[in-house]
Amino acid sequence: MSWTDDRVEKLKQLWSEGLSASQIANQLGGVTRNAVIGKVHRLSLPGRAKSGGAPSQSPTRVTARNTTPPRAPNFASRAAGHRPTAAPQQTASAAPRTVGATALKHDIEADAVPARRQQPTPNNVVVPIMKKVALTELTEMTCKWPVGDPTQDDFYFCGCEAPENTPYCSYHAKLAYQPVSERRRAG
Repeated sequence: MSWTDDRVEKLKQLWSEGLSASQIANQLGGVTRNAVIGKVHRLSLPGRAKSGGAPSQSPTRVTARNTTPPRAPNFASRAAGHRPTAAPQQTASAAPRTVGATALKHDIEADAVPARRQQPTPNNVVVPIMKKVALTELTEMTCKWPVGDPTQDDFYFCGCEAPENTPYCSYHAKLAYQPVSERRRAG
């Protein structure tokens, strides 16, 4: 199908009457909705208001600038030769917002963040003195907890005695294997 002059004129007429691209495609026949939209775009025909009523104005964004009441001019000080001083800037936290997507956000955040409980440090925690073992010196009975960056020369493993069937000493095993409840609380 080609766009003849007659079909283009009919397209312009139907478009100006307010028909949708689908309706125009049905009336013209042999053309798709997308072809109509493309032709309207190439002809630079004026767009139409979206269906759904009269165009509404977008709401004004609430900021400290447009919510601060205007100051009355002080003519007496100007007459005396004084320069007006700048008004102190109102901070966002001074007046809570009551409109918009982030209205009262700081109140919600304050409620949502629970105070972290300070867990008492057990007195029986013993941090082992690491033996700084190289990879080639590891055995089945040594702790394989890595320390440092493996690409650096000062990289080593703990090397303390590990209980049978575990790769880590008792101290590093507590770090590696945490109960599910503690992991959820930490996250």
